[in-house]
Amino acid sequence: MCMIVYDRLWERMKEVGISQYRLIKEYGFSSGQLDRLRKNENISTFTLNRLCEILDCRLEDIAEYEK
Repeated sequence: MCMIVYDRLWERMKEVGISQYRLIKEYGFSSGQLDRLRKNENISTFTLNRLCEILDCRLEDIAEYEK
């Protein structure tokens, strides 16, 4: 099964020093959004765009398409 995975997201967050707690408290992310990311479930392009803005990165720095 092919899918998009967000393993790189957690690595990028560590690199720039942004925690899940900070995403929730400072940037208004919900725990549900983070849970979907942890489970590699569907999320909106708005959420992906926001993460790229916050983490100052490109989409391929936080997501990967696996075959």
